[in-house]
Amino acid sequence: MKTLSEFRIPFVGLKEGKHQFDFQIDRKFFDAFEYDEFEEVDFEVSLELNKKTTLMELDFVANGTVKVPCDVTGEDFSLKVNGEFSLIVKFGETFNNDVEDLLILPHDAYQIEVQQYIYELIVLSVPQKRVKPGVSRKEINDADELKKQLKKKEVKKEQLDPRWDQLKQLLDKK
Repeated sequence: MKTLSEFRIPFVGLKEGKHQFDFQIDRKFFDAFEYDEFEEVDFEVSLELNKKTTLMELDFVANGTVKVPCDVTGEDFSLKVNGEFSLIVKFGETFNNDVEDLLILPHDAYQIEVQQYIYELIVLSVPQKRVKPGVSRKEINDADELKKQLKKKEVKKEQLDPRWDQLKQLLDKK
């Protein structure tokens, strides 16, 4: 991942209270992560940073579209995606991001990088099943049935292949 400087927010000079940051996300953003699942990307991400004496609250809101292939027809289409994420930033001895919605920065930190959080927000907001508008329920059911049949054939093929049995016998002998 390449770090993009426009996603660094220096918070040291900010007064206590709410501050608004807006980001325009396009294909170049995902290229920095070497993520190529989306053909086209157009997102607006707004970040409200609420600075308090001992912590900061960050509220991300992402709205936009991604061009993805339909799981049923295989045709590309623009999928509308919306997502929200909240993050609490506290200060401690060492950096720690083990908890999903809590970030601990060292006391001497002066900026926060939000690039990874925006990336995860968008990617996780895209549904796993992507169906182009206008595709009928029958087409979806037919596609699901076809996938099940193909999976069954693969399982049967694995079970019928005698080479696997011979390899398993070799492992059993050890």
